Amino acid sequence: MPLLAFGEYRPDVSDYEGQATRNIQNVVPRGDGYGPFPSFSSYTSALPSPCRGAFYALKSDGTVVTFAGTATKLYRLNNTDFTWLDVSRNGADYAQLSSAAQWQFAQTGNLVFATQANALLQVFDLTSSTAFDNALGAPPQAAYISVVGRFLVLSGLLSTPYRIQWSGLNNFNSVTSWDGLTAGSDHQDFPDGGIVRGVAGGEAGIIFQDQAIRRMSYVPGSPIIFQIDRITQDKGLYAPYSIIRAGERIFFYAGQGFHKIEPGGVPQPIGREKVDRTFLADLDKGNLQLLIGAADPRSTRVFWSYKSISGAIGTYDKLLGYDFLLDRFFQIQSSGEYLLGMSQTGLTLENLDSISSSIDAMTLSLDAYATAVQPEIAQFSGSHVLGFFRGSNIEATMESAEQGTDDNRIMIRGFRPVTDATALYGSVSSRDTPSASTATGTEIAVNGRTGRCDVRKDTRYARFKVRIPAAASWTFCAGVVPDITPSGTL
Repeated sequence: MPLLAFGEYRPDVSDYEGQATRNIQNVVPRGDGYGPFPSFSSYTSALPSPCRGAFYALKSDGTVVTFAGTATKLYRLNNTDFTWLDVSRNGADYAQLSSAAQWQFAQTGNLVFATQANALLQVFDLTSSTAFDNALGAPPQAAYISVVGRFLVLSGLLSTPYRIQWSGLNNFNSVTSWDGLTAGSDHQDFPDGGIVRGVAGGEAGIIFQDQAIRRMSYVPGSPIIFQIDRITQDKGLYAPYSIIRAGERIFFYAGQGFHKIEPGGVPQPIGREKVDRTFLADLDKGNLQLLIGAADPRSTRVFWSYKSISGAIGTYDKLLGYDFLLDRFFQIQSSGEYLLGMSQTGLTLENLDSISSSIDAMTLSLDAYATAVQPEIAQFSGSHVLGFFRGSNIEATMESAEQGTDDNRIMIRGFRPVTDATALYGSVSSRDTPSASTATGTEIAVNGRTGRCDVRKDTRYARFKVRIPAAASWTFCAGVVPDITPSGTL
């Protein structure tokens, strides 16, 4: 038989004599099938308590400053020994962060802002500050923050949840920044569409409400400052931290499933009849603060972390990924507290000794360090430790669509996985009718001499499964070549 390729991950639809698969795990899509996903590698020491938001800023010299928040504190990463320094205002606790919320951050020039609805807007000057302080100009307390053009935009306002408010033009932290009179600072109330759940920044902003999405475009010289146009009706944001800006594209999770917005366009569904139904059934809807979106700038992939209904309290346990170039989803088993795209701090020989007592004990190789590093996907683990996905490959599972015939039985004599993995296991699941439960077959190690997994199974329908163990070295797995004959023949 010809190659039976491991198809697109589409658990929402039946794979009966199809081309899509309902079971792939811990792999990423490639043009020739699937490739491995690396394990988590620690990079810093642990925060004192669970991470509730994180951000990296770039200084004018190109160096990286990393911030993180907990339920009551803000911290900055020490770039020498990779411990966390308390940079909360006056070293005191902030008002408790809501259990359903996260800290959010934004950078404008040398200023880093941090916000959560129960505290005053905080600001940190990268050139001079040793701790955060209250932002000037009496900005409103807000849950969400973004930069649109040359304005700082606050939303999820504590006192006026149907409003967005923006700073003056290039005026982010002065006594006049938020007065509504000077240099373009103003606000906009929305009579319909529900509470504002966030704004995706950029040259034009995308405003997300419960039941509406609007575009805000700066109009230079106009008294209205921003032209705001509705781009959806009865479609809004389901989870406030699911918004991802990946280059010029925006991705988010709406009540109708996963969507993207191309530059200047309107929301387009990307998960319908692919993953939307399966994801919604698996999602713990009482922990939407753990449905966090992040882009991997090193690839064409975006990720959403989420807590499943069977996951442990306080952490997410799964990642759903989407490659927007290949238009394919995938799933990863990974637990953590906060997901983000970030740039790693550079390493010099002078601070090498402070990272580890010996080079052999380092969790990241020296090749992973540089003075300037492109952002990549990262997370805080369940132990409050920040790290990257740079370790050895995690265990991978790929299964074919269900194959067979309605009228005749087949004899399966084995199959040959098409992959460069040298160590793997294969199995065949089977059933006699589409309504019957699937019987899982025994795993067989691949024969190193023939490259086959030899099995004998008489059935009507079958799926072929490959499992590549953790830490195995491999780059691709395209599918399997089954060895099948009509039942009753040799």
